[in-house]
Amino acid sequence: MILLFIIADDFTGALDTGVQFAARGIPTQVTVDPEVDFAAHDTAVLVVDTETRHLPASEAYEKVFHLSRRALAYGIRNIYKKTDSALRGNIGAELTALLQASGRKNLPFLPAFPQAGRITRQGFHYIDGIPVTESPFGLDPFEPVRHAYVTELIAEQCGTPAKSCPAPTPDSSLPDEPGILVFDAESTDDLLSTGRRLSEAGMLSISAGCAGFGAILPDLLDIFEGKPRPLPSLDPRFLVVCGSVNPITLAQLDRAERAGFARIRLTPRQKLEPGYWSGSHGQKELLQIEEILAQNPRCIIETNDPGGNQPTADYAAKLCIDRETLRVRIAGSLGYLVGELFTSPFLGTLLLTGGDTLLQCMNCVGVTELEPLCELEQGVVLARFSCNGCTRHVITKSGGFGKEDLLTELASRIASGSGGQNETSKP
Repeated sequence: MILLFIIADDFTGALDTGVQFAARGIPTQVTVDPEVDFAAHDTAVLVVDTETRHLPASEAYEKVFHLSRRALAYGIRNIYKKTDSALRGNIGAELTALLQASGRKNLPFLPAFPQAGRITRQGFHYIDGIPVTESPFGLDPFEPVRHAYVTELIAEQCGTPAKSCPAPTPDSSLPDEPGILVFDAESTDDLLSTGRRLSEAGMLSISAGCAGFGAILPDLLDIFEGKPRPLPSLDPRFLVVCGSVNPITLAQLDRAERAGFARIRLTPRQKLEPGYWSGSHGQKELLQIEEILAQNPRCIIETNDPGGNQPTADYAAKLCIDRETLRVRIAGSLGYLVGELFTSPFLGTLLLTGGDTLLQCMNCVGVTELEPLCELEQGVVLARFSCNGCTRHVITKSGGFGKEDLLTELASRIASGSGGQNETSKP
């Protein structure tokens, strides 16, 4: 029986919210299928990645609206619209879709993720103490965040009224205005107290936020814990596949290279030329990459050019492709590459960073559903899936998460035989 339905706009976001439940032993499934058959899923928590982050707002609205209506018609009582903790994507359009599909007067929205240094204060959203627009997310070349005041961001995307609200105290009244209610939160205590007040008022069953608020929903919705499964031992060979341009991830790659990781940077031609890997040059280079994996137990394959991505931009201009096509081709090339290497005995434990990268890699392998197991670090999820009769594991993370030494620390923990799990992260 599905007790909670979560709608996410990208794959890594779906996993980092779903894992909040799975790590506590609550049966959880994550799938990439907006036409999901609810009756076919015997799970307490079902998470669907709609892949709407990069769509036009009107298309994102339609997908979320119809998916929400189908879920409600099926009898699912609790729906949570998972949003990006850095405010990327079609947040206003998708919140409006859930609100209108539900027929409710208002929709509570808690965008903060204080567990990861992302807070909302007096309506403004901050990343590690600076406005989100001044953070790396405000400088992203594909989807820059242009508003730190959350209601302004919502207003830019839709006509739905939005109101900024302080975190309520136990004796304060909740706002009753129609539209989207954006609540401040600077700590997990703020999230918890706001959640309790929303629950008391009967406003929690249709709500929105990121993985931060998602982490306390099991208690608020009385979704009881099961018994966490023991973690598997992971292959000590470690391959990082990166399609992210986030400077946080780039610093992690640089640190790992200095620590001895072999680093393979794909060329503009490898990334952007359609069908490159299936041609004679591509097939030869695939064998060379596999040889590098065989000789180096810790490797990186990434899509960033040395010293910046101008060579790729120049090659894209030569091919007359726009920025969106550029993004899709890079992710598709990386996905095809991983699909070709997937059966190699030298692949080892795989870490994928960036939602586009994860989706394309899983598509090329033929996987549409993952089972999250636990968080190895904040926003770094260990998951498993079945493919061709066998079970494999994959680590995923969003580009903006993790300390600079994340990759080297994970590699060391995996090599030590601890399953990659940090003692402080155990459920």
